[in-house]
Amino acid sequence: MAELEIHRPEGIRLQKVLASAGVGSRRKCEDLIEAGRVKVDGEVVDQLGVRVVPEEVVIEVDGERIAVDASHITVVLNKPFGVVSTMSDPQGRPALDQFVQQYDERLFHVGRLDAETTGLILLTNDGDLANRLAHPTHGVSKVYVAKVRGRVSKHLCTHLKEGIELDDGPVRATACHILDVTQDSSLVQVELHEGRNRIVRRMLDQMGHPVLELVRTQFGPIRLGTLAPGEVRELGPVDVGRLMDAAGM
Repeated sequence: MAELEIHRPEGIRLQKVLASAGVGSRRKCEDLIEAGRVKVDGEVVDQLGVRVVPEEVVIEVDGERIAVDASHITVVLNKPFGVVSTMSDPQGRPALDQFVQQYDERLFHVGRLDAETTGLILLTNDGDLANRLAHPTHGVSKVYVAKVRGRVSKHLCTHLKEGIELDDGPVRATACHILDVTQDSSLVQVELHEGRNRIVRRMLDQMGHPVLELVRTQFGPIRLGTLAPGEVRELGPVDVGRLMDAAGM
């Protein structure tokens, strides 16, 4: 990989790129390189002299892609109930901006959740990443947990995975699991690769089980985890790298 330095003298030393991305101290990043744990465009780099142009290469550490543009910020928000998925609202309804006021950068939301749906929503200042994650051609998966009215049968997931017809076309769940069933309600987990408006609510309503509560727990490789409503978590370079892979970047 020494040819990277020869042919791209305007590049930045690889250990500096990794340190700037938050992988670790410069010394730690040098150790990672010398241990053969770093790849550039799929090739192992084990010498410290290599220079790269960060925006033109894919860098991996221990097999995980690393987002190396330190100017880009991506955060996860656990959107509370009643908050609209806009950065500000002319009608004065609670919006997303109140949760990211600590950031000087102008962040944009990736896709939408309706006001009654809670859970994971991504915000970023990386326009290319946001557009790719939201675009239907990339089909990034989303996972939802719905509390629905009534006792669902074991055939519900079979029907959803086989596909059902809605007024705006067919839809099919990638995965479906019944988590709990009580006398009056049930918990159902649904994974989809599309994001049509209120799609999970409409699917379950079509099956005769209106949604009582709905939370998105996962977007691509990113999970909501234990994040409390209204809290945000900034993603590190590995998680952003996973999102970039999911978006086909």
